[in-house]
Amino acid sequence: MHAKLTAAAPLSTTPSFYEAAQKIYPREVRGRFATKRRWTVVLLLGLFYSIAWISWDGQQMLLFDLPARKFHVFGLTLWPQDFVYLALLLIIAALSLFFITALAGRIFCGYACPQTVWTEVFLWIEQWTEGNRSQRQKLDQKPWTLEKILRKSSKQLLWLSLAFYTGLTFVGYFIPIRSIGAELVNLSLGPWAVFWILLYSLATYGNAGYLREQVCKYMCPYARFQSAMFDKDTLVISYDELRGEPRGARRRGAAPAKPQGDCIDCTLCVQVCPTGIDIRKGLQYECIACAACIDACDDVMDKLGASRGLIRYTTEHAMAGKQTRLVRPRLFVYGALLTLATGVIAYSLLTRTPLILDVIRDRNALYREVRGDWVENAYSIKVINEDDKAHHYRLQAQGIAQLELVVPTGVIDVAPGSVANVPVRLQAPAANAHGVHPISLRISAQDAPNIVRTEKTRFIGPQS
Repeated sequence: MHAKLTAAAPLSTTPSFYEAAQKIYPREVRGRFATKRRWTVVLLLGLFYSIAWISWDGQQMLLFDLPARKFHVFGLTLWPQDFVYLALLLIIAALSLFFITALAGRIFCGYACPQTVWTEVFLWIEQWTEGNRSQRQKLDQKPWTLEKILRKSSKQLLWLSLAFYTGLTFVGYFIPIRSIGAELVNLSLGPWAVFWILLYSLATYGNAGYLREQVCKYMCPYARFQSAMFDKDTLVISYDELRGEPRGARRRGAAPAKPQGDCIDCTLCVQVCPTGIDIRKGLQYECIACAACIDACDDVMDKLGASRGLIRYTTEHAMAGKQTRLVRPRLFVYGALLTLATGVIAYSLLTRTPLILDVIRDRNALYREVRGDWVENAYSIKVINEDDKAHHYRLQAQGIAQLELVVPTGVIDVAPGSVANVPVRLQAPAANAHGVHPISLRISAQDAPNIVRTEKTRFIGPQS
């Protein structure tokens, strides 16, 4: 049996498995949700760009000083030993995101995600330099003229300036920003500082200027697993199909012809969407819950004299005419865990003592006989001053009658963020120290009585 041979299709007719991304031109939108989104952007960026320049007790208010291995957080100095706080903060951030998602869908993405915030600002710049949606579309289709060059150049210059200042500010949270500013003016920035500033500037410029919705669609993992936190009582943006269908155009003020719905198929909800989806096709993973489509649809309904809410924040149960449950098991679990983690870190920070005392007993000898009828144990103690000020510490021991403490110096001086290793000997009468005795070493700062730490250890004497 002979197989039939067929000629290969020409390369020009071979179907492509990849499609170039079409540029999205979001239409300008006004409304109550757009106003909230603009104010959120101004607030978040204002905090990001200003906090790095604010000082607290002579230190930068928020500084993750990696070379010095210490973090300044709103007047509190943390060290690598306090890594547990960073872990707790990450847990709180994750639980907060889970809680908000289960309650109101991807509202974080639409209002507070850094990608959304910076993309919004870059779009404002683009609208200011190139015009509204139709003007931007026509400008891109025009041949290169002096006007086009000026508009495009102005946009790029503003984009690059904002991206560079963003990179500079971001690095300023890891290297003191005032020193970066001074070195930048004097052209004496180190190579690593220059590298990181340029890297984050490029990331901001590329993500907010060009990738935009593609980051949300293809790069962000949150869009992929968000459905695991959704249920039928989660607040999402929905199109009321029963009210809107069938679609059809009609004049302002005219009653819809039966059986025509309220949707006039103006496609404004699609034109204002930053990810380019049609919400009338149902909830899609690309939707970032920015509510731009709600503002656009409400404006159309107002002009038609119809009631608002054809597109609205609602739940699947509400759309089906059922009662929405606000309190439900997953929200209770997320809320309880979030409250517990927040309480733990708050209590820990409020009761935190900026001092660590490690006591290591010398295991080379159980004890030594000194002064005839006295016995001695040797220890090595490590005093870690986690404060941002130097302190003078005094050590005390208790647990055995007539227990005496022998240290090289009466006062232990430790610089801020430093460690002092001190050999210590404890002596007690042999009559009071038979066997193994639990004892405690107490260290306190002479110039700060509230800084106290106690550590337990053992004193070993001769067996009875």
